[in-house]
Amino acid sequence: MNPHDVVATVWRMESARIVATLARMVGDLGLAEELAQDTMVVALERWPVDGVPGHPASWLTATAKHRALDLLRRQRRYQEKLGLLPPPETAEPNLDDYVGDDLLRLIFTTCHPVLAAESRVALTLRLLGGLTTDEIARAYLVPPDTVGKRITRAKRALAERRVPIELPPPAEAAHRLATVLEVIYLIFNEGYAATGGDDWTRPELCAEALRLGRILAGLAPAEPEVHGLVALMELQASRIPARTAADGSPILLQDQDRRRWDRLLVRRGLAALARTEGTFGPYALQAAIAACHARAAEPGDTDWDRIATLYQVLAYVAPSPVVELNRAVAVGHASGPERALAIVDTLTLPGYALLPAVRGDLLARLGRSAEAHAEFVRAAALTRNAAERAIFSARADSLRTPPPAGPHRSA
Repeated sequence: MNPHDVVATVWRMESARIVATLARMVGDLGLAEELAQDTMVVALERWPVDGVPGHPASWLTATAKHRALDLLRRQRRYQEKLGLLPPPETAEPNLDDYVGDDLLRLIFTTCHPVLAAESRVALTLRLLGGLTTDEIARAYLVPPDTVGKRITRAKRALAERRVPIELPPPAEAAHRLATVLEVIYLIFNEGYAATGGDDWTRPELCAEALRLGRILAGLAPAEPEVHGLVALMELQASRIPARTAADGSPILLQDQDRRRWDRLLVRRGLAALARTEGTFGPYALQAAIAACHARAAEPGDTDWDRIATLYQVLAYVAPSPVVELNRAVAVGHASGPERALAIVDTLTLPGYALLPAVRGDLLARLGRSAEAHAEFVRAAALTRNAAERAIFSARADSLRTPPPAGPHRSA
């Protein structure tokens, strides 16, 4: 692989950890980002000349930490010369560091109460999820400029309020938990179904979200929604091996070879779901829906009635147009496309490609091919993911009405 490509790949996988580590060291989010970017530039300059190191991720992390230490030493020497600092004291271990994970520390920091809820999510997704501004905008169905302003305001607020890059006390952490769970799940979702680019999935984001979720489960073992989120991610991640063909083309749920599903992740997901028994939080409900698919050996064995009921409860607990759209899909399988279409026709989701895609599928099942064709064309135009666009375009082509045959003319 080209050294520049290696840098890009490793950076995509490791940048969040590097920024988190640097943020803990220097105590400044903006400075941590600058140092991390400088490290990537150094790699782009040196690896083509010196060769790719044997452990590229470790090289990036070590180089970034050395640059941060050099900067801190220079700052300290300068302040000592000005008489602004007392003699250095021996550092003591932080006995309140009850997790000891830089990424988790930074997630709780970027979910600080001084930030508006939407800014917390946008900043955390940008820094720790590796999502671009466009990807975050797509996840929240808002313009990219709006997301960019949220991120800028969030960084400014953290700097102006001098928010420390640290884990909050356990009691305060509980209040930030809902936002942290939302952020982790959005990171997972971007890995499970990439909003843009050529890749159908980004497994490294799924793996990172799962890692963070499992850490949270250890941190808050009595919180059912933490286990609900872990269960949901484990069960959905179990399908990733079956979601793409050998050539990388996507395979939809109903066409997947379920023998390729990761049974270990299924077992882990079901075990985590068991720890939410008797609760009705949004993540536990979604995990219960995913479990219906995991327990079905074949698509025809899926309990769509139960799924439709669970979505109805979810729509009450956490109402949103996207939940209603998913409920419509379940109703379409359980009770027929006509009832599902009645639900879909009440929804407004500007710019959301799955709305016309679901509507197109229901129309096709009702034999309304021309309308279905138009909906899939619209869905293909809305999506930014190349693999998803190919699926919608193929469906549109399959529904194209052939032109009427004209009078025969001999050559």
